[in-house]
Amino acid sequence: MKTKKIPMRSCVVTKEKCAKGDLVRVVRTPDGQVLVDTTGKLNGRGAYLKKDLTVFDKAKKSKVLDRILETSVPEEIYNDLNELIK
Repeated sequence: MKTKKIPMRSCVVTKEKCAKGDLVRVVRTPDGQVLVDTTGKLNGRGAYLKKDLTVFDKAKKSKVLDRILETSVPEEIYNDLNELIK
């Protein structure tokens, strides 16, 4: 029986390779909105973050999402990420 391939992605903060299911995707849609993508299938430019509160804090302090998504990320996105973990 064939084993199913697990897609791997890199966290933009830790640069660690993880399974796609262990990461959260933040997307800038073509119309400029920034959203937390729980399905992993939204259209747009995406960045993956490891599901960890310390990683979210580092992303907020270093503004790495602003650089990757090429737009300013609103405060409510970081609040949504924290609520996702809790």
